[in-house]
Amino acid sequence: MSYKILTVDDSRMVRKIVFKAFSPLGCEIFEAVNGTDGLALAVEIVPDLIFLDITMGDMNGLVALDKLRQIESLKATPVIMLTAESGDQSIARADKLKVAGYVPKPFKAEQLLALAIPILNLQPLTTPA
Repeated sequence: MSYKILTVDDSRMVRKIVFKAFSPLGCEIFEAVNGTDGLALAVEIVPDLIFLDITMGDMNGLVALDKLRQIESLKATPVIMLTAESGDQSIARADKLKVAGYVPKPFKAEQLLALAIPILNLQPLTTPA
């Protein structure tokens, strides 16, 4: 099964890290550069997992997360917050909206994989012998 992973982050480097981490596992990677585009794309593709930046220009990640949770087809979608913030208020609000985890910036691909693999039960692709 191919999982759909959506990254919503204004940093090109972050989107590149997610792509490089999950493409070898056979995942389809989708990207949005802001919350507005991320919401629209999430509704269109209904991803299996969303990586969502908290701090973005047009709509912060917490507002986007709140809007995601109001959409029936996305209510249960696991969301992992990507953040340079460590404010208790942001974390408490995200927890209330049922996030699957947090990854502080800067991060390595291994940190993303460590959170996502158990959520999606990802397996490395194997090639036939």
